[in-house]
Amino acid sequence: MRALETRIPPPVVALTLGALAWVAGGPGFDFPGRAAATFLAAASGLGIELAAALAFLRRRTTLLPWAPQRTQALVTSGLFGFSRNPMYVGQALLLVAWTLHLGAWAGLAAVPAYVLYMNRFQIGPEERILAAKFGADYDAYRARVRRWL
Repeated sequence: MRALETRIPPPVVALTLGALAWVAGGPGFDFPGRAAATFLAAASGLGIELAAALAFLRRRTTLLPWAPQRTQALVTSGLFGFSRNPMYVGQALLLVAWTLHLGAWAGLAAVPAYVLYMNRFQIGPEERILAAKFGADYDAYRARVRRWL
């Protein structure tokens, strides 16, 4: 299983799960305000992703999820003060928005599948690399900030 670690870029994972949710289709759901909830989830997800990416660019560290060993700086401020993985939170929110847009019950499985995959194959390996690279500073950061929210 280690062969899969950090090999599939997180946006590809999210897009694949979104495509599977679309293909699965099946019985649908609707509720008052679904369009507004879809917009809110999409706008929030996109905004979080962009803000987190800008924080990485400002610190001149890598945005390449398949190469966490290239990390040059530990980013702990802004959104990273609330979540150690705001880019992945943003992608999860975009997946929530897509699921709401589809209105398909089967699509609801995409979000927990994304979280489980990311925890095992992306975040876990990233955390090992960051702990080795930044030592006590990363340990202190990990102790005070949650992985997701």
